[in-house]
Amino acid sequence: METKTHRPGWKTLLAFAIIYFVWGSTFLAIRIGVHEVPPFLLAAMRFSIAGLVLYGWMIAQGERSPSRRQWMSTFLLALLIFVLDYGLLFWAEQRVPSGIAAVMLAMIPVFMALSEIIFLRTQRLTVRLALALLIGVGGVAVLMSHSLNLGGAPIDRAGAVALIIGSLSWSVGSALTRKLPLPSSKVMSSGAQMLAGGVLLALTAAARGEFHDFHPWTVSRGAWFSLLYLIVAGSIIGFTAYVWLIHHESPTKVGTYAYVNPVVAVLLGYFLGGEPLGLRTILGTLFVLISVVIITTTRVKKPVVTLAVEDMA
Repeated sequence: METKTHRPGWKTLLAFAIIYFVWGSTFLAIRIGVHEVPPFLLAAMRFSIAGLVLYGWMIAQGERSPSRRQWMSTFLLALLIFVLDYGLLFWAEQRVPSGIAAVMLAMIPVFMALSEIIFLRTQRLTVRLALALLIGVGGVAVLMSHSLNLGGAPIDRAGAVALIIGSLSWSVGSALTRKLPLPSSKVMSSGAQMLAGGVLLALTAAARGEFHDFHPWTVSRGAWFSLLYLIVAGSIIGFTAYVWLIHHESPTKVGTYAYVNPVVAVLLGYFLGGEPLGLRTILGTLFVLISVVIITTTRVKKPVVTLAVEDMA
């Protein structure tokens, strides 16, 4: 007779609470941090330290370091995921409310579906998918439109464009994970990508002159705490909870964080960050989330591409 391994329910609930609420709250933490620390430099500090911890932990466990070829793939993905997605997210949150930034990044599944339809050919453009894509685009249009009289100002155009570019870049990077040689260990692969991303973000910050504008002694405790929260809770604990869930729950259940995080971010931005929550924000968020739910619950011919790094913010 086979024996079943009993898994305490509280562990599952705690892991889901972490990927739902901790990842959702990181958007507000980013907004707090970028008000005092230059955006690319803040992102560099977050991912350099988190990546070094994960990478060092795996080396200590006896895991082999990535090969030269794998490091080349890692740096390419780090450019797409960390510099062009996270870097632009941190930059955009100087101009866009944290809740809206989370909603805009929730469009990633929409762009991933488009890449599967157009480039990977692992998905067909059905009526259901076409409707979902139109709803998602409509949600972004609601948030950005200057002509719709919905109350509240439309989001900053430059910030919105940066977030759309970031979402597209993440989608491309996620698709490339099928083609590129990467370490077999999920933790090692993600730790190496975070570390490489931190290096590239630091170089970007230096090129933008952010080190000259950064004076650590002028940064408040709140901003330092937000960075610590992003590193420990957002990256290390959040990623560990995600990996544990992937091994114990169905990918469909775990993937629900993609449409819970924006709701959490919008509510925290409103209640704790003083961000507006008018009809425009509610409608735009609703459209985007409906689109994401439809797309993520649509069956595909082949498995959906997995995210390069399972840390949404």
